Amino acid sequence: MAFFPIPFHLPSLEGPAAPYWAATREGRLVVQRCADCQAWRHPPGPVCWRCRSANAAFEPVSGKGEILSYTIVHQELVPELAGVGPYNVIVVSLAEAPDVHIVSNLVGTPNAEIAVGLPVEVVFEVVDAEVALPRFRRVEVSS
Repeated sequence: MAFFPIPFHLPSLEGPAAPYWAATREGRLVVQRCADCQAWRHPPGPVCWRCRSANAAFEPVSGKGEILSYTIVHQELVPELAGVGPYNVIVVSLAEAPDVHIVSNLVGTPNAEIAVGLPVEVVFEVVDAEVALPRFRRVEVSS
């Protein structure tokens, strides 16, 4: 089942982010990294924010991380989401690249249980043959 009603503002599959979306279709999470100074960057872009190099590659990451911030949306500001709320929007800091923050949603966990620092891992919501969206699910930490 889709997290949001589809179709809904789907991403552009062209431009600097094309390799990112190609990877998500294959069930992989990749992040752009500067080939010169090794700075991670997301969303993907044409030049490095740190050294201004145009040399970059997409590197695979585990998709594990933790919730850095979140909000629960109650207002129906977008007509396509009428009746869907309340829903969550999370910001995930990736384990391999803590300065990379991915905005997404937490699935499979009640909104009341979301907390900053909650460990998560990526899952992919297949929208159609061209688009798979990265979502995140809670990771149970064994003690």
